[in-house]
Amino acid sequence: MTDDAEHAESTEHPASTEHPASTEQAASTGPAQGAAATGYAIGAGWHRLHPLSPLIQGGSVVPGLLGVLILSLVTAESYQDYLYRLIVAAVIVVTGFVRWFVTRWKLDGATLRIETGLLRRDSRQLPMTRIQAVDVVRPFLARVLGLAALRIRLAGAGHSGDRLAYLTVAEAARLRAALLAGQHGLDPATPEPAERPVITVPPGRVIGSVLLRVAPRFAALVVIAAIAAAAAHSIFLASESTLGLIALGLVTRTWQQVTGRYGFTVATSPDGIRIRRGLLSTVAETVPFRRVQAVRLVQPLLWRPFGWCRLVVDVAGVAGRNSGPKAGGLTKSLLPVGSMDEAQYLIQLVFGHDMPELTRPPKRARVKAPLSYHFLAAGRNQVMAVTVTGRVCKKTVYMRLEKLQSVRLTQGPVQRRLSLASVHGDAAGRRAHAAFADRPADQAAELLDELAGLSRSARSAESSG
Repeated sequence: MTDDAEHAESTEHPASTEHPASTEQAASTGPAQGAAATGYAIGAGWHRLHPLSPLIQGGSVVPGLLGVLILSLVTAESYQDYLYRLIVAAVIVVTGFVRWFVTRWKLDGATLRIETGLLRRDSRQLPMTRIQAVDVVRPFLARVLGLAALRIRLAGAGHSGDRLAYLTVAEAARLRAALLAGQHGLDPATPEPAERPVITVPPGRVIGSVLLRVAPRFAALVVIAAIAAAAAHSIFLASESTLGLIALGLVTRTWQQVTGRYGFTVATSPDGIRIRRGLLSTVAETVPFRRVQAVRLVQPLLWRPFGWCRLVVDVAGVAGRNSGPKAGGLTKSLLPVGSMDEAQYLIQLVFGHDMPELTRPPKRARVKAPLSYHFLAAGRNQVMAVTVTGRVCKKTVYMRLEKLQSVRLTQGPVQRRLSLASVHGDAAGRRAHAAFADRPADQAAELLDELAGLSRSARSAESSG
């Protein structure tokens, strides 16, 4: 956490997600002033992405191409094979240049327009009032060249988001501020809301938590290798390459997790919680308060001696292509590893309400859930439902009642013999799920109706507010 003075100043939850700039300030800034401040005159014409964009977009395949070329030289492949790979590399470069050449964008009134495509033209119109968040993404090569990409997410969008890749850092910052101002119906010149850092995850904690998570996998790999070597030398030689590839994959995954979570900082602003993270490639993203459906607090077994946990949020309004019926949510890490005090502070910040009192299932539920009974608990109030489950890994789900899309009651054969039942609440997203597990059957039936009524009341209060 930050120092005491800063922490005390930032614990007040914002009353709404309105832009901090006053109405008087927004009204006093005319369209001409807004265009001058943001650098984008409304309707002034089309803009292109930075000319170095194809280089960055193709940079992800460069290491693979270099590896293939080096392998070709080592294995002394034929000249035709070597030439074929060079042609493939050239096609990738040319394709990236063509994509840059046919892509353009502009601010047209209260709409951001993005057009792309050579043979088949694709024109997208993104109303500013539907924009939920604008994230700044900077891969390593983009940071070297002083560029950044904007990832724009809309409410109820049928895809994971639109990107403008790449712009200069200053240009990306100005456009992001203009889009956020337009989101709240303000003049594009309105400055971006200020943020207050509240939590910074130490690098040592990030490294330690990642190593503890991958330690069982490495230990299992060592045991398998030892068994293969003890069984027969031929078996070990036959499995050596496979085990080596698995080990390389684990090392690569570990490195990606460490660099992706390095420097993880959580800050608050009136438009939501802002997250900055990354060592080589950096990401600056915003989680809007009102789009949070549920928060999951996870306490892995190996982390509990250190008092560590992680927070994951399910954000509404974004669905993937070809998604199933439970699509419509985006999962983000709100705190990759932190103390329970830090996690509870962020949960209070997101929900802004007192936590409900938790109750446990009856003792006869031990027969049905002997390995998870020690964790089972649940509670609800007028705003949220809180459920605790897990066998080895303890998971606590905090769900907004206005986000519930369905409430259902389930009762298996063992539960029927024990006169127990479970009540489930589902929101959009594959993991936005709260379970009141193994409740007395009569209480579960009452709880089913109660949660449905509380959900309707919460949605009415949210819409009227």
